[in-house]
Amino acid sequence: MTTATKYDRRMFAIMNDRAAAPMYATATRRRAVVGTHLLLTAAGFSAWATTSFSDARWPLFATLAVLPLWVVATGVINGATRGLLELRSRMLDERQLAERDRVHAVAHRMTGVLLLLAAVGVGTAGWFGNVRTEGLVTPALFAVLTVHLLMPLWVAGLRIQGNPAED
Repeated sequence: MTTATKYDRRMFAIMNDRAAAPMYATATRRRAVVGTHLLLTAAGFSAWATTSFSDARWPLFATLAVLPLWVVATGVINGATRGLLELRSRMLDERQLAERDRVHAVAHRMTGVLLLLAAVGVGTAGWFGNVRTEGLVTPALFAVLTVHLLMPLWVAGLRIQGNPAED
């Protein structure tokens, strides 16, 4: 059995710091944080796509404005899940490891459905909409990749239960 490293202990302490607990103390607050994270991700992605496909510079500044808020929201979700997705396996107990496996399974299924919808959407736009799909493939793939990377975090944030009552 491997022992916890200094890094493991430090990350465990950060992820289990209860200083921000009021931000995610209730299920409603956790849902609001996940929803905010989703909106910030969409805003950042939209700004990136606008920057990539136009000569405008303002979307770059919009991306930079959204980024700190997005990082804070990510930290709040990680705190709510007590580092479920960020900590190494050796720092989690059996219950947490099982929950992490469930979160990854649900996120994988949801991402698969979104990938299918993206493929159908791009194909439909090319087939029926007479749209050149070459321009749609890059943003669609980047959007699906972004969702694939963040879906476990969102699922974990929505699935996490409140702390059990103290005896």
